Amino acid sequence: MLYRILRIIVGLGIRLYYKEILVKNKKALDHEGPMIIIANHPNTLMDAWMIGFVNKRPIYFMAKGTFFNSPIKRKILTSLNMIPINRKTDGAVRGINNKDSFEACYELLEKGKTLVIFPEGNSFPERKLRQLKSGTARIALETEKRNEGKLNLKIVPIGLFYSQAEKFRSSVMISIENGLYAKEFLKDFESNTTSAARQLTEKMRIHLERVLYTAEEEEEHFLERLYQVYGTTRKMQNVAEEAQWREKIKQRITEIQLLQPYLIEEIQGILYQIEWRTQKMRVQADILHKGRKRRSFLLQGVLSGLLLLVGFPFFVIGYMHNIIPYRLTDFIVPKITNYKEYYAPLAVLLSLIFYPLFYIGFLLLAKYIFDLSFWEQLIYFISMPVLGLYAHSFARYFKRIGYKWKYLLFIINQTEALNELRALKKQLDKMLLD
Repeated sequence: MLYRILRIIVGLGIRLYYKEILVKNKKALDHEGPMIIIANHPNTLMDAWMIGFVNKRPIYFMAKGTFFNSPIKRKILTSLNMIPINRKTDGAVRGINNKDSFEACYELLEKGKTLVIFPEGNSFPERKLRQLKSGTARIALETEKRNEGKLNLKIVPIGLFYSQAEKFRSSVMISIENGLYAKEFLKDFESNTTSAARQLTEKMRIHLERVLYTAEEEEEHFLERLYQVYGTTRKMQNVAEEAQWREKIKQRITEIQLLQPYLIEEIQGILYQIEWRTQKMRVQADILHKGRKRRSFLLQGVLSGLLLLVGFPFFVIGYMHNIIPYRLTDFIVPKITNYKEYYAPLAVLLSLIFYPLFYIGFLLLAKYIFDLSFWEQLIYFISMPVLGLYAHSFARYFKRIGYKWKYLLFIINQTEALNELRALKKQLDKMLLD
């Protein structure tokens, strides 16, 4: 019961925190028998929430034993479908026996339940797949062995891609692979458990990599710099297209490194020139893209100005009702942790506390001053989060409009500098996109 209630509440928090949640190949989760879901682990608790968010059936999680270090925590987390496991890197927690935890996993799967495991172990905010632990494969194979290969246990890999994991109103893509079946490795497991577990783990890695965008740290830094130049185009307005673009450019960079390695230094030089000049002129890189005429910019600026005037009163109302919990959450989260991968789940949890408290406070105040009826109170309460989201969108839109006017003045006064920048961009296009 507690799991279902929290799933609804956390699901609401996720929908509000991320503006876009794209799920690809969700039908792969439609399996009548038991499932083990495996996924990469870049965003701590948020990863588990995301998998629970897209799965209709209740899911059970394996979690490190250090979370269960008190009787109260153990009782709460167990009621949330979490199964403790002692890891060598963390040390053993008293009262937790791994044999009992594995037995719980076997029994859940035998009942046709869904188990979620992050086979990398720890969570790191990286866009690469680290070494997979063989424990997941052993659980799958042992469960099938106990049931003579008749369970039809399916292992479903899920790839999680966050555009900016810790940022409010950013995007996330959840890519689901068709999966594989543990019984295919059962004969090998019966003759050599270690070898079969390794084979299945390697197969799991191959399947997981099919739904992941991966890059090494240095490579990702280079791609991020390129994305700042290309990512603002109208061609990349959703998280799927961003992931596809990153993969395409990564493959192109790899090709250049193999066939024309001398070009890498030249690309770095051009990229540095674009970054340095745009920073010096205090403009964004999307100034380099085509299709931006003075007349159209002027017309857009005038129309946008009118829209801003009409929407400004609603912005003020939304701002007044939401700015304190918004700032309070922003202030507290960095005080709790220095790790960015914890920002999003902590922000969601704190928001689920702060915003309702402030809304109730405003509601009680309005009722006291204006003696509102029940329906007026209900409309007022609903309007607060709605206008809060509107205020956030309005502020971002206002920033974009300010940039458009700045851009219009720039192309009027610094046409020569703009042409020089576009010439550099064409050189970059020729090396990366042709």
